[in-house]
Amino acid sequence: MGTRTLGKVREEALELTASERAELARDLVASLDGTADADASETWDREVLRRLDEIDAGTATLIDREEFSRRMRERLKSP
Repeated sequence: MGTRTLGKVREEALELTASERAELARDLVASLDGTADADASETWDREVLRRLDEIDAGTATLIDREEFSRRMRERLKSP
């Protein structure tokens, strides 16, 4: 796709409503993802249950929202 075509697509996309642009953006991002891992959903389910068990047992180390936000900002700064 040449620069001219990309410019035309961008121009037309910006004429869409906000919800249409959001839908288009989701579709474009999804098109960049590789094939889905068939075991990912099951693996995440097990991980969530494991973490909930730790919370229920009192063995999990919990942090508040401010600490979480601070840690995420720090991670995003790192290359």
